[in-house]
Amino acid sequence: MASHRRRHHQYTTRVRFLIPAISAISGLILLLFFFLFLLAPPLTDNHQLHLLRRHISVNEGVINEIGVPVFNVPISGIVHDRDLWRSKNAKFFHGCSNSSSKFAKAKDITHPNRYLLIATSGGLNQQRTGITDAVVAARILNATLVVPTLDKKSFWKDSSDFSDIFDVNWFISHLTKDVKIIKELPLRRGQTWVPHTRKVPRKCNEKCYLTRLLPEYSKKHVVRLTKFDYRLSNRLQTELQKLRCRVNYHALKFADPILEMGKELVQRMRLRSKHYITLHLRFEPDMLAFSGCYYGGGDKERIELGKIRKRWKTLHSSNPDRMRRQGRCPLTPEEVGLMLRALGYGRDAHIYVASGEVYGGEETLAPLKALFPNFHSKDTITTKEELAPFSRFSSRMAALDFIVCDESDVFVTNNNGNMAKILAGRRRYFGHKPTIRPNAKKLWRLFLNRNNMTWEEFASRLRTFQKGFMGEPKEVRPGRGEFHENPSTCICEDSGAKAEANSDPRRIGNEDIASQKETEDHNADNEPEISEPEDEEDGLEGEEFSEALFNVTDYDTSISEEPELEEMLSD
Repeated sequence: MASHRRRHHQYTTRVRFLIPAISAISGLILLLFFFLFLLAPPLTDNHQLHLLRRHISVNEGVINEIGVPVFNVPISGIVHDRDLWRSKNAKFFHGCSNSSSKFAKAKDITHPNRYLLIATSGGLNQQRTGITDAVVAARILNATLVVPTLDKKSFWKDSSDFSDIFDVNWFISHLTKDVKIIKELPLRRGQTWVPHTRKVPRKCNEKCYLTRLLPEYSKKHVVRLTKFDYRLSNRLQTELQKLRCRVNYHALKFADPILEMGKELVQRMRLRSKHYITLHLRFEPDMLAFSGCYYGGGDKERIELGKIRKRWKTLHSSNPDRMRRQGRCPLTPEEVGLMLRALGYGRDAHIYVASGEVYGGEETLAPLKALFPNFHSKDTITTKEELAPFSRFSSRMAALDFIVCDESDVFVTNNNGNMAKILAGRRRYFGHKPTIRPNAKKLWRLFLNRNNMTWEEFASRLRTFQKGFMGEPKEVRPGRGEFHENPSTCICEDSGAKAEANSDPRRIGNEDIASQKETEDHNADNEPEISEPEDEEDGLEGEEFSEALFNVTDYDTSISEEPELEEMLSD
C-alpha cells in the first residue's frame, strides 16, 4: 500500500513538471512559425503568382501549393457543337470564277504594239498579289503582258525568277483567252524597246488606269510599272474580279520541284495523323520591334526590341497598350496554344508551324509545345539534303510552307499578314476549310485576365469571341476588306441544295440553320476590322505605318541594315 502511494506521488510530480515543458516547447514552435510568416514573401506577390500560374498553364491540370485550382488547362480537347475539322455549311458553297459569254476574248481586244511590263515588290505572297493584279491591269489596258519580274533587291535577297517559283508555261496557256502573255519583250526593228517607267497609286481602279496610262501608250508602246503591290482597287466590276480569281487560284501553279516537295511534306504530315493543323507564326524580333507591342519581357525586351526599332527613323513612338487594345499585336505562341485548346483541339493534335526566328527561341515556344507536343516544321520532317535546293531562296522555302498550310485541315494564324490573308481567301474559294484568325480586339483582355477565372469560363468566352473568325461561309460581308482575303464575287451558293436540306430535317438539323443564322447576325456587329486604304500615293505615317507591319510575311531572313520604307511595307 505504501509502495503504491509512492508510485502515484512520483507520477503526479512528473506530470506537474511535464506540462510546463510541453507548453514552453509549443510556445517556441509557434514563435518560430510567426517569424517565418513575417520573413516569407506574401502569397499575393504578383510576380510570384505570375510565375506560378505560368508554370501551371504549361503543366496542365496542376493544383497550387495551397490546394486551390488555378486555371487548369485540360489535356484533351472538349468537342462542343461543331466539327473540329470541317466547316459546317461549306457543302452549300463553291468557288466560281468562269467568265461570262459577254467577256471578250483576248485576241479580239488586245492592241498590237501595246506592252505592259510589271516589276513586283516584296516577298512571295506580296508578289503573288502583284502578279494577279498585273494580269487584270493588262486586261483593262488591252495590252500584252510580259511575264512579271520578281523583286530581287529587297532585304530578302532572293535571286529567283518567275519560272523558278511558278510554272510559267501553265500561267501563259491557262490565261490565253483572257490576256495575251509573252515571256519576253520582242525586238523592235532589231533593237530593244525602251519602256516608259512609272508608278500608279495604290488601289487604282479601272478609270484610274485608263486615265493615267492610255495617254502614255500614245507616246510609247511599252509601259513599265514599278513596285507593283496593291496597285489595283479592291472594288472592280464582276468580270475583272473573276479574272483575279482565275489567276490567283488556277493560273498561278508552283513550279514542279516546289510542288513535288510540297506534296511530300503534306504526305509526311498525313502519315503522322489523319488530320493536322498548320500555324503561321509571326513572332520574329524584327516584326515585334516594328509593331511597337510589348510582351512582358521587362527591361531586357524593351532594350533589345528598342534597338531594332531605331533602324526605322520614320517610326513614331509606340503605345503598346493602345496597339494591343486595337488588336494589332500578334498573339504569343502560348496564347495561340490556349486558343486552340479552348476551341477543342487536344494534346494529341499534330501542328505544323511555318515561322522564322521566334523571339525568345525555345523558351517562348515551350508553352505551345507543352500544350501540343506533336510539333513539326519543314526542318523536322525533312533532311538538310532534301531542303538544299530550296534553302538558299526565301521565296521557295515560303512556297513549301504555303503548300503545307493550304492542304491542312485547319489553318491558324497569330497575325493578319499577306500569307494569312491569301490563304484565308484561297481556303474560302476551295471549300471553306477551317481558317482560324484570332479576334485580337476581344481576346487581349481575356488573355490578360485568364488567371482570375476558371478554365471553363475562359474557354466559353473565347469560343464566343471567335464566332465569325473560324472560316465559315459568310463570315465577312461581300466587298469588305482585301479582295485576296475575301473573294466574295468568286464564291457561289448552291441555294437549291441548301433549300432542299433545310426542308429535310434528316439531312440538316434546325440547330445547323440556327447556328449559321446566329453566325451571320453575330458577324454583322462583330466583323473583323480590315484595313481598306483609299486610292492614294505611297506615303504611310503613324498608325497606318504600324498597321502595314502585317504585310511582312516572308520570314527566312532577318534585317541586318535599315531597309527602305517601301521594302518594309512589302511581304
